[in-house]
Amino acid sequence: MNGDKQRAPNNRTLVLSAAERHIYRQKLLKFTQDVSCQALENITICQDVMAALPYLPDSFVDLLIVDPPYNRSKVFNQAIFNHRSPKDYETWLDSWMSQVVRLLKPNASAYICCDWQSSPPVYSVFTKYFTVRNRITWEREKGRGAKQNWKNSSEDIWFGTRSEDYWFDVDAVKLKRRVLAPYRDRNGEPKDWQTTNQGKFRITHPSNLWTDISIPFWSMPENTDHPTQKPEKLIAKIILASSQPGDIVFDPFLGSGTTSVVAKKLNRRYVGIEMDEEYACIAEKRLDLATTQPAIQGYAGGYFWERNSLSSQQQATREQDQSNQP
Repeated sequence: MNGDKQRAPNNRTLVLSAAERHIYRQKLLKFTQDVSCQALENITICQDVMAALPYLPDSFVDLLIVDPPYNRSKVFNQAIFNHRSPKDYETWLDSWMSQVVRLLKPNASAYICCDWQSSPPVYSVFTKYFTVRNRITWEREKGRGAKQNWKNSSEDIWFGTRSEDYWFDVDAVKLKRRVLAPYRDRNGEPKDWQTTNQGKFRITHPSNLWTDISIPFWSMPENTDHPTQKPEKLIAKIILASSQPGDIVFDPFLGSGTTSVVAKKLNRRYVGIEMDEEYACIAEKRLDLATTQPAIQGYAGGYFWERNSLSSQQQATREQDQSNQP
């Protein structure tokens, strides 16, 4: 991965300098023997997932978030994931999911990402170890058109739990949506909406169809060169809904670190595994930046905002900052 390539002046893609690469490499861990729960807090493990999992203890994870390679041929820096038959892809999924499940607490929740082609085998394996609660579909506003097919503009996330005893905070993930046709009751009072300096808004319950997600791109500070990077906003929805402050969030395919970064921003503990050293170092740099840059694009004032509503988000952030002042 070449962080020195020429980029546009306004390109904010996060890259590593040689000096940073040396610094962050020292923070990465690799296990060759069993480790305790106490040692597994706010760390990045740079190791093949199958090599690392046997050394991790039972029942230390509160929330599992997995974004594994989809069943497509894809280059991930120095590694290549090759397309497999559906049966072979299921076998690969089961090879690590069967080990991951023992790491979870009895009341843990799990989310696994996939596209439309990998969704059936993912579901098949996922149901072996979890009670499936829902399938989330989220809209990707980017993508190439096709002349003889529908443009692929969505991905799935399967949500499951280990038991009937699990945490879900619906109030933490409500959406603040602009009201285009405000309705009033018989007394002329607003019906389920409110007027602010930025316009009329309604607070709505979250559904399993997410249309407010922006894919990271070159002008966003969270953007990296990872080819399948998930948006911080998407991961924030999952973490806020299915974990509490102080919980441990685990991602065995960490990539450039989004899960760990969002967990830190939302006051959760994190453990991530990433086999590629470059991506793992980028994750560590993003974690450092999160200390002084805790904002999550699209989330402000305790609510998720619709896509392209930046001014409203900024106003909410200012109002929240003012309310927190003594």
